[in-house]
Amino acid sequence: MTAPRITLEDLRCFEWPFRLRLPFRFGVITVTHGRQAVLVARVRLENGRVVEGMAAETLAAKWFDKDPALTDEQNEHQLRRAIEIARNAYLAAGPRTPFALFADSYAGVLAQAAIERLPPLVAGFGPALLDRAILDAVLRAHGVSFATGMRANVAGIAPHPAIGDLDGFDWNGFLAGLSPQPRIAARHTVGLVDPITASDQPAGSRVEDGLPETLEEVCTAYRHTHFKLKVGGDIAADVDRLSRIAAVLDRLAPGYRATLDGNEQYADAEAALALWRAIEAEPRLARLRQSVLFIEQPVKRAAALAADMTPLAAHRPVIVDESDGTLDAFPTARERGYTGVSSKNCKGFYKSLINLARCRVWNDEAGAERFFMSGEDLTTLAGLCVQQDLALVSLLGLGHVERNGHHFVDGFSGRPPAEAERFLAAHPGLYRPSARGPRLAITEGTLDLGSLDCAGFGSAVLPDTAAMEPMPKAEWPVS
Repeated sequence: MTAPRITLEDLRCFEWPFRLRLPFRFGVITVTHGRQAVLVARVRLENGRVVEGMAAETLAAKWFDKDPALTDEQNEHQLRRAIEIARNAYLAAGPRTPFALFADSYAGVLAQAAIERLPPLVAGFGPALLDRAILDAVLRAHGVSFATGMRANVAGIAPHPAIGDLDGFDWNGFLAGLSPQPRIAARHTVGLVDPITASDQPAGSRVEDGLPETLEEVCTAYRHTHFKLKVGGDIAADVDRLSRIAAVLDRLAPGYRATLDGNEQYADAEAALALWRAIEAEPRLARLRQSVLFIEQPVKRAAALAADMTPLAAHRPVIVDESDGTLDAFPTARERGYTGVSSKNCKGFYKSLINLARCRVWNDEAGAERFFMSGEDLTTLAGLCVQQDLALVSLLGLGHVERNGHHFVDGFSGRPPAEAERFLAAHPGLYRPSARGPRLAITEGTLDLGSLDCAGFGSAVLPDTAAMEPMPKAEWPVS
């Protein structure tokens, strides 16, 4: 399939608010509500045909920029400004292949963001959404799915100065060889304030909406085999909480595997290593310790890529997440002892594919499977957002992916019931009906991705923008 040269003609941006059914704490913040951004890109093809595509992602506070001096609202305005910067660059670019539109604009977008004091991770949010909406339009125009289109390189991914370390790489052969997974294990997130057992819930605090609330109930309802466990930077508190978690998982989830997410809560590599040694020394954590697949970004991003992670990585692989702000972050992390990197659609699907290609090259050089990608969540909500992320991790061939939106948000809560029913009808394997409306269907800990093999980027239907608010102009920079 020849990659088309396309022109971005217009971009419409919307938002809608949502509330969490349970509070979710990661790192320094406890989330109770949020806003999702929805973009509609109008694209002109070479033959003059005009098509539209969509993308959706949460405007997540205190993740892209964790500066405590900024309010949650200012964090949201940062992300709106990132969209505006990318939109301006893409509108001015003229005809390009979808990938060239991203790659040719990359340096300019980062430079403008830096002038406006936006960190690279924030800067990447705008292109990540635009690229997804643009490719959705192209895939719909060709009548092919994300997996089919990408395996045929409909985006036109090719060697580029922005990824100079991959000069000469056979992108067509690499993409054609990808094997989309029809099912994937959902790795359940255990946040820092999540109730482990019923004793953690004071009288009258239960939501009582028919969905699981405690970790015990989650294990019984969904029968997960994979878990992501947050740690908070206090070794004694982390070991005690992990021991309480282990008591449940050892009993209710035989054969489970787990990952530890530091969310940048440890000051340096030595402190993160001290946590692991404390885990090794705690008899109650013997089974959980054996289950740990990798440790995710334990060190604050300001120091993470300067720290030598080799001593910790000698015990378990360590991946970068928040420090993965630029296209060259993973190669830098490799030199510091990291062997993994996260895939998140909010960081860009091109970045995920680029980093997967690096893993293939580096593993070939090493003669062993040392380097890898993980699939991580950022509260991907039911509908277009979670489906586009699942379409990506399916194409990447990952065996499991963190999912948290289905647990902390009540299905399609905040969206029109008719919209939720349309998604259920179009993707009956991915959702299930309930008394409170459709919600993600997790069976024996896994998700059925078969229905994502449809025209477009992971969704046969699209959300109703008439039931959303126009995205306001970003109030950024602040004085």
